Amino acid sequence: MKEFNTSGPNLPDRHYTLVREQYLQQGMNFVQKERYFTIWAPRQTGKSTYFRQLAERLQREGYEVAQVNFENYHSQAESSFLNRLSYSLKKYWDIDFSGLAISDVFQAIESLKSDRRFVLIIDEVEGINPAYFGTFLHTIRNAYHSRHEHPLKSVILVGVSNIVGVVSDNASPFNISENLSIGYFTEAECNELLAMHEQESGQLFSPKVKEKIYDITAGQPGLVNGFANQLVTRHPSDKLLTYDQYLAVEHWYINIAIDKNVANIINKAKQFRPIVERLLFTEAKIPFDIDRESIKILHTNGILREDEQHQAAFWVPLYQKRLYKAFYPYTNGESDRIVAEIVGSQYLTETGKLNFDNLISHFKIYVKRRGFGVFREKTGETDEYGNPLYYSIPEAAMIYAFETYIQAVLIALEGKSYREAQVGSGRSDLIINIKNDECLIETKIFYSENAFHKGKQQIAYYCQQLGLEKGIYLVFMPEHLLSVHQDNIFESIEVIGNITVYTYLVPYEQEDPHYRVKRKKKK
Repeated sequence: MKEFNTSGPNLPDRHYTLVREQYLQQGMNFVQKERYFTIWAPRQTGKSTYFRQLAERLQREGYEVAQVNFENYHSQAESSFLNRLSYSLKKYWDIDFSGLAISDVFQAIESLKSDRRFVLIIDEVEGINPAYFGTFLHTIRNAYHSRHEHPLKSVILVGVSNIVGVVSDNASPFNISENLSIGYFTEAECNELLAMHEQESGQLFSPKVKEKIYDITAGQPGLVNGFANQLVTRHPSDKLLTYDQYLAVEHWYINIAIDKNVANIINKAKQFRPIVERLLFTEAKIPFDIDRESIKILHTNGILREDEQHQAAFWVPLYQKRLYKAFYPYTNGESDRIVAEIVGSQYLTETGKLNFDNLISHFKIYVKRRGFGVFREKTGETDEYGNPLYYSIPEAAMIYAFETYIQAVLIALEGKSYREAQVGSGRSDLIINIKNDECLIETKIFYSENAFHKGKQQIAYYCQQLGLEKGIYLVFMPEHLLSVHQDNIFESIEVIGNITVYTYLVPYEQEDPHYRVKRKKKK
């Protein structure tokens, strides 16, 4: 029986494999028009599977396709690079280019008088040593201009970054190339892949499981295969894979799984932590501008995409949830301090339900006493006046402060919580359970009056989707804006649809980024 592939290119005789006809036809058209072009997509999006399928189709049409991978050549000597290149060309074309310089290899190709048709696919092109990368690209460009006179009809550069940008930085504009961007699976493609297993094995994914796999992965091929693989290997004898089984896999991915691709996502996000945290914790709109270095890198690594309003948005919900967790300040010791001070009975009603008013009231007292600074990660450096510098933004600290507080309360009350996984952005939404009484908590930073009221409708919708009867809508609001919006923004208990929404405002003093307390320098 075939398997869902979780590593490397798909092998159609072993793995469930989609044939993405629209991309194959586009690639065929480029080659038939003798175009040199680039293919880019973040890791685990099916690039290798795609260009192998393209190579097979081209070979059926009489093209001779050579493939070479330069993933680990960033610091390799030019001689090592040339050995690898000449070995691959000899293997696929049966022509010996050994002993030649980069420019001489392509000059030799240009001098060939033959009716053969060559295609060269360079995978992991960013891995080539910058010392000779520019020379390599220039020689390809020279070959392109005379392609009607020699056999090298197409060169395809493949990588995880947008190669056009990489090429432009290294070889003056590489303006001969088209770009083919491999998209994530559509929902229909995701279902088609899952259906291959259903038809072969007779084991079915419930409709809700199919829906949630697509939602949490955004159709990212590696993750789609990963979720499916976890489900079928954990429950090989079950005829129907259920929603509860899916939630267990999602919990594993969010909290337990050690994944190389996720680690790369987190490391890249940490390089641009302020912009990532603004998207995680605020309602701020950040225009998607590919000329902005942070946007370009976060996009090419699969973290951000452009949404329908041309704003930057998280691409894959699972990565968004992992980033939220990755930035959480687990080591500040504040949780133990809060737990020691909590008297659990204060937070329960006479019927044993959670007393929302008391919970938020005590949290506000805690905030006034402790502030949010302890939840901001310090860089260990100071500014010119001796004030500490932080990695994290103030808004992140507010959200983390409440989450730490509510977790401490849950410990005292022997309750539990889980990250809202089924609906919404999952930014800071929690479902809490105390004695089997559940409610959704959504925590936001005040952005605008319109966003505030829209948030109420959202939490009511989320509760309906989850089958919950009530939700807490907690909004952090700058103190000076309370009086400005007092007629339209206030704490309340409202029934929206059939959902009871408890709205609470947590005032805070807004930090002035231009203000610094000047301290005397120590002698």
